[in-house]
Amino acid sequence: MRYVSTRGAAPELGFGDVLLAGLADDGGLYVPVEWPAIDTGPSDEYADVAASVLAPYVAPDLTEAELMQLCRDSYAGFRHPEVAPLVEIGDDQWLLELFHGPTLAFKDMALQLVGRMFDRLLERRDERITIVGATSGDTGSAAIEGVRGCERVQIVILYPEGRTSEVQRRQMTTVDAPNVHTLAVDGTFDDCQDLVKAMFADRRFRESQRLSAVNSINWARIIAQTAYHASAASRMGRPIDICVPTGNFGNVLAGWIARHTGAEIDRLLVATNSNDILTRFIRSRDMTTAGVVPTLSPSMDIQVSSNFERLLFEMNDRDGERTAADLAQFRSDGHLDTSPEAFDRWIRPVFDSSSVDDAETLAEIARVHRETGTLIDPHTATGTVVARRLAGNRPVVTLATAHPAKFPDAVRQATGVHPELPDELADLFDRPERITPVANDLAAVEALVAERCPI
Repeated sequence: MRYVSTRGAAPELGFGDVLLAGLADDGGLYVPVEWPAIDTGPSDEYADVAASVLAPYVAPDLTEAELMQLCRDSYAGFRHPEVAPLVEIGDDQWLLELFHGPTLAFKDMALQLVGRMFDRLLERRDERITIVGATSGDTGSAAIEGVRGCERVQIVILYPEGRTSEVQRRQMTTVDAPNVHTLAVDGTFDDCQDLVKAMFADRRFRESQRLSAVNSINWARIIAQTAYHASAASRMGRPIDICVPTGNFGNVLAGWIARHTGAEIDRLLVATNSNDILTRFIRSRDMTTAGVVPTLSPSMDIQVSSNFERLLFEMNDRDGERTAADLAQFRSDGHLDTSPEAFDRWIRPVFDSSSVDDAETLAEIARVHRETGTLIDPHTATGTVVARRLAGNRPVVTLATAHPAKFPDAVRQATGVHPELPDELADLFDRPERITPVANDLAAVEALVAERCPI
């Protein structure tokens, strides 16, 4: 498998180089030269399904035997024996629980595996890297957990100060490992994401620090997430719709890839909160940025969804120059203009979307608990609202993206019940934090990264 950049001006690479590079030299995102047909394999074991789905994307850098072992090691420690269980919560309404990993969020499904991929390939190449990432809440702790203790990796996570839940923040700032560094940025998640992209665009800094990415701009994240979409469709045994609470579009894109390559997924229902740019685009082709509004579902408080670039590349008939021009215009005036023909071909038949405000989110958490006894977090609640609102004549599987204990204030406000953390995190609020505030300034961030992460 070979990979090209969505902006058309970077060299074609194999999987190992794509994994370690993260972002392409031209600022684009890597995608495969061609899409392989999906194969979930003969086994129902989640690790085996993941290995079968990922195999075409990682060859020849990882053999099938290596990949299988990495997948089995990655999911062996998950709290549920099925890793990602399907739970029925209503008539043809299902949850796919993706929060049984070490940091209680769906990001573990990919980052436990991606961390092991980094470790295997860096050891083979005798290299060291500095991973930089931005998080709206869950990516940071999942990435840290995936690489903590790795001798060949330093990791720096940027998060928006005051815009994550306390549990999300503490899962990052209480990790006492010499290769783990967190920076509290005075700004929004979009600001953090822009800083990460700017560090990659600074060639001197990127090369001197040997930067790599762990956000969903890294292709390995996306294909690892594709596996659970394909697994859910296979286990349901009939065509399904999948509803995804989303901000940065990576989880939706993974579902689109699964569908595009043969999984029995009919529609992708995109749930947004009050930051509804994706809903406006999917409903009316209006992708115009607005100010970021803080909500009860902070991981979705995003206006610029990085992974939409990969779908835009397909909409533009894989024309990298045109995609780069579209994105430059979007950055310039906050509006992305796509052709009606491309919209009718790529978006209208596949996607639907709706937005959910905080009042509706709280009401949904209360309803699900009252009717089923199940506690859900506010991100998942946006999904279950939209799953019912847009339901057709197929089962709808909503991705349950986080454990309710990651957002105890919202859950308690809605239900009167305080969700407890699992035993391994029961002392989280007693652990000392290491907080490093930093201005929303590239020079200040680069200086801290260079100081903390000598290569």
